[in-house]
Amino acid sequence: MKPFVIGVAGGSGSGKTTVTRRVIETVGAHGVAVLNQDNYYRDQSDIPFEARLGTNYDHPAAFDWDLLRDHLDALLAGVPIQMPTYDFTNHTRAHETQSVLPAPVVVLEGFFALYDTASRERMHLKVFVDADADVRFIRRLMRDTQERGRTPESVIHQYLEFVRPMHLTFVEPTKRYADVIIQHGGMNEPALDMLAARIRATIAD
Repeated sequence: MKPFVIGVAGGSGSGKTTVTRRVIETVGAHGVAVLNQDNYYRDQSDIPFEARLGTNYDHPAAFDWDLLRDHLDALLAGVPIQMPTYDFTNHTRAHETQSVLPAPVVVLEGFFALYDTASRERMHLKVFVDADADVRFIRRLMRDTQERGRTPESVIHQYLEFVRPMHLTFVEPTKRYADVIIQHGGMNEPALDMLAARIRATIAD
């Protein structure tokens, strides 16, 4: 059987990782292959560091869509992949890769998970994780300062300059493609329980 492909989209800090974690808990760690779209930012090692600082990471053009589709197709064909990893401190692709093995369920997680038509056509279930803008901003501020070495000032600047306008232009409109919209982000336990039940029922069929 072909793997069951789930797309998990939503704004930065909406709770996509929490939803993906629930999928893994539902199916079992060995039954899920996760493609994290953050790892598919384009390699920028050929441009100066100062120039990398001006990259709009919240625009679809920042991603290596060809590689992402190739890796998705490989997993669907039962072929392991070496998923890239991204160095958010140096703003370019890291040398290390991460082995991802084929699995009965494949999750594509990222704020543009539902943006690309070709990727959507490979999905069996499309999920959009919705959360209030202020909640998403606070989560992003905490993550970027604690995990990615950013200053609060740089996070605020990036949010106002890129994140918010790009979300309204490119991410929010993809909600219309979703089969399931999870309100209040990853904190919505009833919605997560319903999603888990739907996945179990689908896989059982």
